Amino acid sequence: MSGARILVVDDEPQIVRALQMKLRSEGYEVDTAGTAAEALSTAAARPPEAIILDLLLPDGRGTDVCRELRQWSAAPILVLSAIGDESEKIAALDAGADDYVTKPFSVDELLARLRAALRRTGPSREAVLEIGELTIDLKRRLVTMEGRTVLLTPTEYDLLRLLAQNEGKLMTHPAILREVWGPAYREESNYLHVYVSQLRRKLEPDPARPRYLLTVAGVGYRLVDPLTAAT
Repeated sequence: MSGARILVVDDEPQIVRALQMKLRSEGYEVDTAGTAAEALSTAAARPPEAIILDLLLPDGRGTDVCRELRQWSAAPILVLSAIGDESEKIAALDAGADDYVTKPFSVDELLARLRAALRRTGPSREAVLEIGELTIDLKRRLVTMEGRTVLLTPTEYDLLRLLAQNEGKLMTHPAILREVWGPAYREESNYLHVYVSQLRRKLEPDPARPRYLLTVAGVGYRLVDPLTAAT
């Protein structure tokens, strides 16, 4: 979505400059902020289509910024996190962030995730989702892989649909459990692992080396197009 307004929030000038130059070269409009307070005021004055947000800011935590933004903005939020901030990353995702990239990061990878996030926030949900060779007909609840029909249980289908409707987005264990099974299952990550394994056996050419349904250790899962993810 070239031309979209992106808000970059980071207190490291070299990172801000690098992202600003790269984003503008790709056709995006860019606003910047160096503190949590500035991020919130800039987002309110000039609402962005997406936000790139550092988790550690001089006057507060990115997690709190996410939570505040989610009270009035649906713009996708990609958080930047230093290595070792695993609990902070998970907290940010649960507070409303859509994805994270660990510092030091590849700018190209960040831009690929940004493009995926912007696609997910398009004006409408498609009736048929196509992710690589995987096709999901939402109206008919019909799933095919490489043209063959895949028989799924209702719960397997609901899990796959959730991941597919958030293509490329990292979904945390609590978020998936809450959406598919309900609040009572929030801590049952072992329950989720069983269903992910079942989906892989039915969808993946080699379940031991998944290409579509990827694990982010200790955090959650993301469903990706193997060809897009490999570029």
